[in-house]
Amino acid sequence: MPSWLTDLFARYGYFVIFFGVMLENAGVPVPGETILLAGAALARFGHLSLPAVILVAITGAILGDNIGFFIGRRGGRVLLERRGRMFGLTPARIAQFDGFFARHGALTVFIARSVTGIAVVGAMLAGESTRPWGRFMSFNAAGAMAWGTTFGAVGYLLGYSWETIERWIGHLGLVFLIVLAAAGVVALVRAHRRPR
Repeated sequence: MPSWLTDLFARYGYFVIFFGVMLENAGVPVPGETILLAGAALARFGHLSLPAVILVAITGAILGDNIGFFIGRRGGRVLLERRGRMFGLTPARIAQFDGFFARHGALTVFIARSVTGIAVVGAMLAGESTRPWGRFMSFNAAGAMAWGTTFGAVGYLLGYSWETIERWIGHLGLVFLIVLAAAGVVALVRAHRRPR
């Protein structure tokens, strides 16, 4: 595990998980996913409690996503157009995300946090769309619980090998991206089969 992470946990414990995850989900490019995995790995060795790590991560994710959502609602389009290139979001790509959110908003909110790059801007994109907050919140909470539990369990189970955890970060993001793409294909096929 990187020494900077170990030092952070030694000094601030669960606050590292909470603020790392919250900031990432609010739109700040912080490695929240890596911080959660590190906290869960430390729980395996008795330095932290796994249920507390997962609960703190879920809470940080929900709060961060709500902050990101309201930033997006207040001025997300301007912010994304000005700073989106930092995350690989060109105007054309933002337009693609807009269309995808319009068609699959709820599913996108659920899965976005598990896809590297989209996790940082997913809530902001949802906020700047016309998605109602109540619907966003329910899928946001469900996604945070699934993500926090899954990544917490992976970090705990693979805690003995940080290299293995780093490999799994990419694999889990890819799995969630494949699920999202498959759901999109199914939705498109159903839309084209409807009688006109």
